[in-house]
Amino acid sequence: EEERILKEMVEKIKESGANVVFCQKGIDDLAQHYLAKAGILAVRRVKESDMKKLSRATGAKIVTSVEDLSPEDLGSAELVEERKIAGDEMIFIEGCENPKAVTILARGGTEHVVDELERGINDAVRVVQAAVEDGKILPGGGAPEIELSLRLREFASTLSGREQLAAEAFAEAMEIIPKTLAENAGLDPIDAIVDLKAAHERGEKSAGLNVFTGEVVDMLKEGVV
Repeated sequence: EEERILKEMVEKIKESGANVVFCQKGIDDLAQHYLAKAGILAVRRVKESDMKKLSRATGAKIVTSVEDLSPEDLGSAELVEERKIAGDEMIFIEGCENPKAVTILARGGTEHVVDELERGINDAVRVVQAAVEDGKILPGGGAPEIELSLRLREFASTLSGREQLAAEAFAEAMEIIPKTLAENAGLDPIDAIVDLKAAHERGEKSAGLNVFTGEVVDMLKEGVV
């Protein structure tokens, strides 16, 4: 009787057109055997949070009973496969159409490296989120900082006394970011600042430092924001 019920459930899944099944609960070994025989990949004991992410990524609906399953509930992906990463088996779902959730796999030599990488990714995602929600962006590569530095120095020349010193100090502080970019890229920070200032004096307001080539280029055209 149990075997008959399992076969009927597998047949129901097959009729819906599904070829991959994710289940939050366990799947009986016999049921998994019948599913595999029908060419259906079954993944069991998936966390509830992952189920929701899968739904958002693939467009599939989460159903509580096989009896309620219909072709309209199915999601789509170009590829679903199991891979071994650093000794751990993982299921990869790729090629989803207009996914509302994605996964970033962060790897590193030590746990500390991975933690730092995760922190950097979180910061980057928040920056992108802010840019998308606000709709306003600035060029990268130290471009806005150099432009501000130059304009602050111009403003400082109209002042006197302590106010002038404060404005000049603020202008110098603005140059720390492009200097740091140059140093981290193994470039001469002084040469980088000189080249950046020259470009901005020519009116190239979005000129920034390409840390890969050491050249000063238009950051907006390069897509660096």
